[in-house]
Amino acid sequence: MDLTRQSRRSFLIASASTLVSLPLARTAYAEAPLVAETDPAAQALGYRADAKQVDKAKFARYSAGQDCGNCTFYQGKPSDAAANCPLFGGKRVAAAGWCNGYNKKA
Repeated sequence: MDLTRQSRRSFLIASASTLVSLPLARTAYAEAPLVAETDPAAQALGYRADAKQVDKAKFARYSAGQDCGNCTFYQGKPSDAAANCPLFGGKRVAAAGWCNGYNKKA
């Protein structure tokens, strides 16, 4: 019977710790830095913070209307100014940006 009490106590302590740490983790995740156009990954994918500045001669895949906000990799709402992108290792990209990894949301 003492073992049950110990297990319950351990469970409650672990649960409370998790609940306290979740908002902190979410804040840290939301505060990821914006990817710079000079970042090596950004250069490799041709990232531009403003899709209107994409060199269409260099990136034939680009079409008007494509931007990070309507890409499947964009992990925010289209109304967010910036959100995380897995293509850039957890860094945020501008919703108005574009890169060669663009894939239209279904």
